[in-house]
Parts: sequence; structure tokens; C-alpha cells
Amino acid sequence: MNLYIAEKPSLARAIAAALPGPHEKGQGWIRCGQGDDAATVSWCIGHLLEPAEPGQYNPAWKKWRMEDLPLLPERWQVVPKDSVRHQLRVLESLIRQARTIYHAGDPDREGQLLVDEVLRHAGTQAPVYRVLINDLTPASVARALQKPQDNRAFRRLSHSALARQRADWLYGINLTRHYTLRYQQQGEQGVFSVGRVQTPVLGLVVERDNTIEHFEPKPFFRLDARCQATGDAADATPFSARWVADPAYDAHLDEENRLLDREVAERIAAEATGQDGQVEEARFRDRPEPPPLPLSLSALQIEAGRQFRMGAKEVLDTAQALYERHQLITYPRSDCRYLPEEHFSQGPQVVAAIARVMPELATHTETADTSRRSRAWNDKQVDAHHAIIPTSRPRPNGKLTQAEARIYELVSRFYLMQFHDDAMHREGKLTVRFGEHRFRASETAVLSPGWKALERRRRDPDAASTDQRDEADKPPLPRLAKGDPVHCGQVDIREKQTQPPQPFTDATLLSAMTHIARFVSDKALRQTLRDTDGLGTEATRAAIIETLFKRDYLTRESRYIRSTAKGKSLIAALPVSVTAPDRTAVWEATLERIRQGDGDPRAFLGDLQAEIRELVQGRGAAGKPGALPGDGAAEVGTHPEAPPHCPKCRAVMTEREGRFGRFFACTRFPGCKGTRPIEDAAPEDGTGQKPVPCPHCFSPLVRRQGKKGWFWGCSNFPACRQTVDDVNGEPAGVLRKST
Repeated sequence: MNLYIAEKPSLARAIAAALPGPHEKGQGWIRCGQGDDAATVSWCIGHLLEPAEPGQYNPAWKKWRMEDLPLLPERWQVVPKDSVRHQLRVLESLIRQARTIYHAGDPDREGQLLVDEVLRHAGTQAPVYRVLINDLTPASVARALQKPQDNRAFRRLSHSALARQRADWLYGINLTRHYTLRYQQQGEQGVFSVGRVQTPVLGLVVERDNTIEHFEPKPFFRLDARCQATGDAADATPFSARWVADPAYDAHLDEENRLLDREVAERIAAEATGQDGQVEEARFRDRPEPPPLPLSLSALQIEAGRQFRMGAKEVLDTAQALYERHQLITYPRSDCRYLPEEHFSQGPQVVAAIARVMPELATHTETADTSRRSRAWNDKQVDAHHAIIPTSRPRPNGKLTQAEARIYELVSRFYLMQFHDDAMHREGKLTVRFGEHRFRASETAVLSPGWKALERRRRDPDAASTDQRDEADKPPLPRLAKGDPVHCGQVDIREKQTQPPQPFTDATLLSAMTHIARFVSDKALRQTLRDTDGLGTEATRAAIIETLFKRDYLTRESRYIRSTAKGKSLIAALPVSVTAPDRTAVWEATLERIRQGDGDPRAFLGDLQAEIRELVQGRGAAGKPGALPGDGAAEVGTHPEAPPHCPKCRAVMTEREGRFGRFFACTRFPGCKGTRPIEDAAPEDGTGQKPVPCPHCFSPLVRRQGKKGWFWGCSNFPACRQTVDDVNGEPAGVLRKST
């Protein structure tokens, strides 16, 4: 018997559909064909086995005691998960009967491990082959089944996944117990969950929030010279040029080369105004811009967050539905943005399918030149899985939801861009000198949009600053040459204020996790990390953010992600080595080296155990002045006279003086205009209580009074219509209604 083991039932059904009939369905399996060529298809349901709990290694480890730390198993164990124990028994029986086994886990690190660990657990001498399926359409599955590979060629991928699993166990179990016990020694309750990825991600948010909270705006000055060429044959069109900082003024500049001294600004303006000078540099060119590559999961999540304000998990779940249920896109948990060269010939069929599924893109499908080959098709850049693209399926399996239609449209747009011309930009730069001062003007314009006609207009206000938009609106520069005479009519001084960074959104937090090198202080390490995947993987980043919400470390304020008092307390209690992204990003690089065969998983785990010993025994705990909660600093919002939370957005309120006396106003004003009177008693609407996150979207719940009495509704209404019953002034655990 040939046995195919898929990662999930939907993939198993797709494999069975590609195998010859007749088909017979059983409890946990599908039999296909007859005689010697008969095959049985079965499946996992995620991980059927999980790492053993500490108490299964040593009964004494069931209790959380400081003297037992660190917990370092001598021989690793996995145990069946209770919820899927029956399916494991089905697979064990089938594996014993199999003549040949085909491993059909998802084409990634976790997909490799979860089937491999079942094979190891069951024990088999049968040969095992690997099939890589990126597209669930019948034709694509059939092609994949015709190209099995020796599963031993993927053992390093499995070793990398196993090292990651064991490292997470060691790090999470030991540090969570250690810091929770220290926390409880201060008389506090609760669990401080620490993870190798989730804690640095929380650290990013806390650091950003602290920067915003303690930000003090400073004035800076921008100098713009009004210039005009004076040569007889020169173009006399006036243009504006901005002062370029000279090293002689370093003492008056900030780290972004902004001028901070008004007197210096006025002196420069006076010295340049009315002066004759000349062009020092003149550069004009037409620059082609090739289309962006098709999407990976992170790129899709970031783009959907910017365009539609969709959360990371919502994007992943929606893409998974398009892949499994509708079979309209290829495997979504991909970290690759390139395509196999053999896929190029499928372009006409895929473009035709896009036109059928998404008629709104018909104009672009008609202009697509499927003979045009972009840089996306490159076998050298493709590993186990390729970029996310539409399939050749011409219709969905039922009506698409709004979210599904949006994600399919984004994936389709980026695919269609590959068949359109390069965008052509006209760029120009003039540098002029008046005495000792230099000023620079630039222009850019799109001459021919090419693939840019497929770009959606971004709704994300963070996508471009006001200054960048101002630059884009400037008129074209006169075509001057080096040495042409120029006159400075006047220099305008514009006073501006430095601005704090924006709080994270789903899109910007995902971008930070993906490009983590930007947040690493060590220059040598930063360069090393530019080639890694950042914090987490394509498949886990959404779940990591979701976990931080569920553990009450993060909350939502409108579209922004903010840290809670509990999250800030945790980061304040931990050493920098645990909260900074440096360590976990290096881990990801090490795991990648293990996958490539250049790293040793035993050495990796041995080094980690040594680090954990240092942390739990106190030698690695130093690093920041913050102490554990309870060491003297009270948590925000726990003081009995703490201000209430805003009835609209649940942010903390502050007292203000108005025409009719003092009142509470939202600290997010003018973004939120929530107010409430100052009352002696606790507010009945629950705003005096600690915010409770919505179980659907994690925005804070707000207590409201309806026809049938009090209830709790989401502050993100009407975007989220989740409601929860009210029990004695607090939200109940049972949901009333879901979106």
C-alpha cells in the first residue's frame, strides 16, 4: 500500500482528488484506486504530538519552585495531544501497513517536522518520499505528485524545526517560571509569560510607547532659497532650493541634520539673500523602475494592513481560506517572493482566471503582456515554496467575502504587475552655491506609469509624510548646467516642530518584525541580520501578535497597537538581553544555518542552556535600571484615585479646565474627543475599571445601557459588533454576539 500523509484534511482531499478512483472514505483516511496501485491518503491535524510537560520528566517539576530551575531535560520526549489522539492511532496503523510513504506536509519548517515526528513516533522501515504542494488546484497537485523527492534530503529542515521547538520549550518554560516567581515574591499575583519571540516584540511596542510618552517636541528651522538663473540663454524659471547642512554647523544640528538654532538660521538667510552664485551640480535622467516582486505572506499582511487596516491574523486566515476552500491562490505561508521558471508558461491561464474571478481588473488583464518576463521567475531564489500568486481556477467555491475579495485582488494585482512595462520616472537635482552656503532642489515625476497603473491608492497616512507630499507637488526644475549663474532673491525661514514616532499599527509592527535589523543597536550584528527573516517566521508572526493581545500585554486604540500596564511592567522587570531583538534574531539566523547544513543543532541547544543558567541564576539578569513590579513602582491604573478611561476609546483620561469648570478629557485629544464629568462615585459605565479587550478584535470593551439593561460592546463599533453580557458591572466570559 502507498500511503500519503497530508498536514491537514483539506490537503488530503486535494491529493485524493488527484489520484485515480474509485474512492472509499473511512474514519481518518481515503482509499484511492485498486490492486497494486491502490493508495491511501490520511492526514495530521496540525501537530499530533507535543513536547512533554515538565512534570512528565520529573514529578517534582510540576510545582513552580525557584530551586528547581533551570529545567533541562536529559532525554527529550513528545506525547500525543489528547484532542487528536484518535487520528494518531489511525496513522500508526496505516504506517505499519505501508509499503511506501509519501510525506505531504506543508512546504515549510513546521510542515516538515509535524509529519516527520509522527513517522519517528510510529517507527517504520518503509522508504519515505517528499511531495511539495504549493497549489491545491487538481492539475497542480497532480504535477506535484509526479515529482516525489527522497525525504532524507529534507532532514536538515526537520532538524531546524526540532531545534526551534526545543529552544522555545527551554526558553519559555524556564524564564516564565523564573520571572513569575520573582514577581510573586513581591506579593503580586498572575503569570509573567516570557517567550523568545513574543517578548522582544512586546519590547518593541513598549519602547515605542515610552518614546511617545516622554517625547518633548523641539523647534527646528528649514531654509528655502528662491532661486532664478541669470544667464542670457538659461531657463529663467524660478525654483526653490533647500539649505544643505555643512559640517561646520554640526554643533547646531540634531541627529537628522535639522538646524536647531534660529540665530544661525537668520544669519545664513541674511548671508545668502541677494547673492549671486552658480550651479555646482546638475543631474537629470529618466529612470526605469521594474515592478515589485509578487507577495510573500509578510508583504501581503503589511500591504493589506496599509490598504484595508486588516490585522495580521485576519489576513492569514483569509489567505488560508482562499487557498484551501476556494483554491484561488497558492500556498499562503510563504516567505519567498520569487517564482519557479516553469510557472512562466502558465501566465496566460492565470491571467484569464483573474479576469473571470475579479472583473474589476479586466482592464489590466487585457493590457497584460504575458510574453514579458520579469525578474520574479528565478529558480535560484525559490526553495521549498514560491511567492503567493493566483491559481488558474476561474471561479471561487461560493461567494467571496469582502475580506477574501480584497486579499485576492491584492495578490492578483502584484501578479499582473509582472506583465506590464517598467514605470518611467523623470528625476532632476540642482545644487547651487551662494558664498559658503549650498542649497539643493530636486524633482521627480512619473513619465509613464507602466505597472504603477495597478497600484492601489494607499489609505495609510504613515505611507508618506507631509514634507514628502510637498516634494511631489513641486513644479519641474529648469534645465540648467553646471556653472550656470544663479541669483538668490530671498531665503525663507520655516519653523517646524519635531514629531514623536507614530504608535505601531498591524502593518508597521509586522514590518518591524520582518526588518528587525533596523532596531538592533550593534552595527556588526545589524549587518549580519539584514539577510535573516527577522523576528518569527512568515507563518508565526500573526499568532505571536495575537498571543500578546490574549495575554493582556497589548491593546488596541483605534488602529494603533499599544502596550498595557501589564506589558510595560513585564518589560521593566526583564534584562535587556531578553527584551531586545538581538538574541532571537541571531537564533533565527542560526536555525537557518542548521537548515542549510552549516549549523549544529546540539551546539545551538547547548549554548542556549548555558545562557538560561546565567539568566535564572542571576548572572545575566542585570542590564536595565527597572525593577520587578512591586519594587516601588505601582502599575498604571491601580491607584484607588486613578482617573477613569475614555468612554469612547478607553484610553486613560486627564483632568482639564473648561468654561464650566474642571472635567475629564481623553489623553488622545484631538484624535478622540471623549469627555466625562468629574464624579465622586465610580462611573457606572465601567470606565473606572481596567480596560477589558474585545474577544474578537482586542479593542477595549465599553459598558453601554440598552433597552434590556447594561451590556458591554466593542469600542471599535461599527467596524466590530461584538457584545458581551454584563455581570455585576463587569463583562461576562460568555459572548452574546459575534461579528
